[in-house]
Amino acid sequence: MLYTVTEFILVGFMDHPDLQVPLFILFLVIYVATIIGNLGIIIVTSVDARLHTPMYFFLRNLSIIDIGYSTAIAPKLLTTFVAEKTTISFKGCTVQFFFLAVFITTEVCLLAVMAYDRFTAICNPLLYFAIMSRKHCTILVVVAYACGLTSSILQTSFIFTLSFCSSNIINHFFCDVPPILKLSCSDTHVTHTVHFVLSTIIALTTFLIVLVSYIAILFAILRISSGRRKAFSTCASHLTAVTVFYGTAIFMYLRPSSKYSVEEDKIISVFYTLAIPMLNPLIYSLRNKEVKEAFKRLVGGKVVSQRQ
Repeated sequence: MLYTVTEFILVGFMDHPDLQVPLFILFLVIYVATIIGNLGIIIVTSVDARLHTPMYFFLRNLSIIDIGYSTAIAPKLLTTFVAEKTTISFKGCTVQFFFLAVFITTEVCLLAVMAYDRFTAICNPLLYFAIMSRKHCTILVVVAYACGLTSSILQTSFIFTLSFCSSNIINHFFCDVPPILKLSCSDTHVTHTVHFVLSTIIALTTFLIVLVSYIAILFAILRISSGRRKAFSTCASHLTAVTVFYGTAIFMYLRPSSKYSVEEDKIISVFYTLAIPMLNPLIYSLRNKEVKEAFKRLVGGKVVSQRQ
C-alpha cells in the first residue's frame, strides 16, 4: 500500500557503530573550528582598515558562506550519532537542501569572482581600484548570491515536487540529490537532467573564468622582472582553495549516476560540506602575511579601525 512520505530517516554513519563516539567528537571539533575560524576572518577583515580592500571583502563573504552551509549540515549530522533514529521532516529536508544548494553554488561563483579580482590586481594594477570599486564588488557578490538562489530554487522545485510514496530511509547524513531521488516513485529522468545540466553549466562556467584568469596572471607574472614571488603569493591562497573545492565538487556531482557509491559519497560529502569550510580560514590565514599580521594586531589591541 502506497503512502505519502512526511518525514525521512537519515542513516548517517550507522554502518560503523563502533565509530559513533569518535566520529561525533571529530565532526564536533571540525564544526566548532569552522565557526571560530570563519568568524575570526569576518571579524579581522571587518575591523582592520588595512584589510578594507576588494580581496578581503570577497574573503569575508566566503567565510559567511562557509558558516552557512556547514551549519546547514553539521547540527543534523551530529544528532545521527546520539539518537537511535534521526528523522527530518519533509519540509525540513527541503529547507536543508535549499540552503545547501544556495551556499555551495554561491561559493563556487564567488571563487570565480575572486579569481577575476586577482586577475585585475596583477594584470591591471593601475586601474585596479577603479575597476574593483565598492559598487562593482557589491554587484559581483550580489550576482554570485543570485546565481546560487536561482539554481537552488530550480533544483529544489524539481526534486521536492516529485512523489515519495515508498521508502523514507535516506542512506546518507543529509538530504543530498542522489539518495533522495532514489526514494522517489516518480520518473526522475527530467530532475536528473536538470540537476546535471545546472551543475555542469555552473561548474564549467566558473572553472573557465578561474582558468582564463590564472593563465593571464601567469603570463603577466612571467613578463615582469621583479616582484614575481609577491605576485604569486597573492594568488597562492585562492588557488589552493579553488583546487580543493573544484576538485571535490566536480568529482562529486559531475559523475554519471551509475558510478555513485553510497559509502564513497558520504566520505566525499564530509570533505566538501565540513572539511573545506574549516580549511578555508586556515588556507587564507596561514598562507597570507597580511591576515596573520592583522590577527596579531587584533590580539595585541593595535587594530587600525579607521578607514584609510
